[in-house]
Amino acid sequence: MDPVAFKYLGAGLACIGMGLAAMGVGNIFGNFLSGALRNPSAADGQFARAFIGAALAEGLGIFCLVVALVLLFT
Repeated sequence: MDPVAFKYLGAGLACIGMGLAAMGVGNIFGNFLSGALRNPSAADGQFARAFIGAALAEGLGIFCLVVALVLLFT
């Protein structure tokens, strides 16, 4: 196989992480909403933690994008 094909294959595999990060953010906010509906008085205390978790998950997704771009353009 052509070595350029391996670059595209690696970049495609790295992009899987972006989809998994999106699923992680959905999971975080889905569980937060489920917990907030069960116990509304505790929702305010957990709201900041939900955003921290979402930011970390999105950070990993952006890192996957950077890895894919580095594989493509170097």
